[in-house]
Amino acid sequence: MLVKDNAGVGDDFESSLLSFEKLDRASPDLWPEQLPGVAEFAASCKNPINNSPPKWMAELESEDIEMLKELGSLTTANLMEKVKGLQNLAYQLGLEELIASVLGDSITGPPVAPASAVMPHGVGPG
Repeated sequence: MLVKDNAGVGDDFESSLLSFEKLDRASPDLWPEQLPGVAEFAASCKNPINNSPPKWMAELESEDIEMLKELGSLTTANLMEKVKGLQNLAYQLGLEELIASVLGDSITGPPVAPASAVMPHGVGPG
């Protein structure tokens, strides 16, 4: 008998938690798009009959498409290795540009702007 009483209390408690409020999920103010462009992408996927390529693919050349296919065929570990190689290449390029910039400045000196371009008329040191 004690178990029956507890079960009745639990049902009352659960029924008190129910809400019959209707939420309008179409409202962009109430439910903004969390990832911009996702709704547009999802809408484009719903229409499979569309034979024209997507906008982002229109500007790709055949070399770009081949690279995408190559990257898509890599395993996760191979893709991470490829990304690491690209990061190292970008770092090396940055170092080379820094060295070229420093050497160029030490040979010719830094470019000097005319004083009138640096400070307005009548304003200056001293």
